[in-house]
Amino acid sequence: MIESVAYLSLHTCPLTVPGVGDAGGMNVWIHDQALAMAERGIAVDVFTRRGDPVVGEVTEVMPGYRVIHIDAGPPDRITISDQVPHVPAFAEGVLEWVDRNPAAYDLVHSHYWLSGRAGLVLASAMGLPLVNSFHTLGRVKDRTRGPDEAPSSADRLAAEHAVVERSSCVVASTAEEATDLVEHYGADPDRLCVTPPGVDLRVFAPGDRSEARRSLDLGEGPLVVVAGRVQPLKRVDIALESISLLRASGVPVRLLVVGGASGAAGSDELHRLKRRAQQPDLAGAVAFHQAVPHTELVDYLRAADVVHVPSRSESFGLVAVEAQACGTPVVATRVGGLGQAVADGSSGLLVDGSEPADHAAALERVLVEPGLAGRLSEGARRHVDQFARDEVADQLLELYAGVTRMARENQP
Repeated sequence: MIESVAYLSLHTCPLTVPGVGDAGGMNVWIHDQALAMAERGIAVDVFTRRGDPVVGEVTEVMPGYRVIHIDAGPPDRITISDQVPHVPAFAEGVLEWVDRNPAAYDLVHSHYWLSGRAGLVLASAMGLPLVNSFHTLGRVKDRTRGPDEAPSSADRLAAEHAVVERSSCVVASTAEEATDLVEHYGADPDRLCVTPPGVDLRVFAPGDRSEARRSLDLGEGPLVVVAGRVQPLKRVDIALESISLLRASGVPVRLLVVGGASGAAGSDELHRLKRRAQQPDLAGAVAFHQAVPHTELVDYLRAADVVHVPSRSESFGLVAVEAQACGTPVVATRVGGLGQAVADGSSGLLVDGSEPADHAAALERVLVEPGLAGRLSEGARRHVDQFARDEVADQLLELYAGVTRMARENQP
């Protein structure tokens, strides 16, 4: 029986507001699953690198769920690349904390390649099995990166290969990610598990659109929302160009972008988008809002007629599922996990490629075609049942039990 699990989230704290810096769907996944585990009586300690000099060493989120901040490098928010040299110090800091505190774990579950690298050290030192979730893969991102984006570092690719080879189990969000792990990293299919991220359907649920708009002072008229981190990979520029095309064709649609700059190029991208939004064809049609706490995002998703996810690459696309859970149709690029997150033609519309005209056409269908938005809304609510947080937690507990059982059987 699983009693206690150590989660590793080195580069980003699960308590950080999604859409700020490097906080995104992974943060939501870890936080929600830690809550679900704690509700089941499973103790979860999430170890993260201290990125704030003021925060205490241990934050008890609820009984059974703690976030532990480990000193490794400067106690400030720094880029992922700047965190790479501090992985050994992070692993050492976790081991020191465990030595100082009464903590015994059944396994280690690391998230992202940086945590996976630390997880290899920790699992070996503590004699525990290692489960890893990558959330994004370097070789997959390289297939879709823009001409102005640097390829994944040799450090990242080497770490990903090592984690795939030496983990007791690698958790993929989708069958497509599992295939990528086999084809690009030589993963053993017997040590792969496909488990999607979960969504708390008690929070993300249908609500009154007009009421949501009144509470947010958003006014009336067709509204498209893009929510998440702003960086070139997310292709928010496609959303802006789509809105321009729709308005030129006579659809009086507005766009609301909810989220902050992320990554090395995030600030430049956000400034570029804001400059584009000031051009005459978009004047007054585009608004930018800083990232909001996750439980507040639900109002923005309910307020939208459509949630647009035009990303160039997505391992899953959690916000698309959250939007559908609110009964809001989604238009998304047919990439990565979005093909599973969105049921094309049933819960939303998937677009092949990144041509703004194609995205605009899909958005226009939802906004204008009689009856389509209502049918997609109904289909969206049915589609998301498979992503219920509690069902995903049950799947993970079954996985954890199997991994620990195999580890015991393989002990000399």
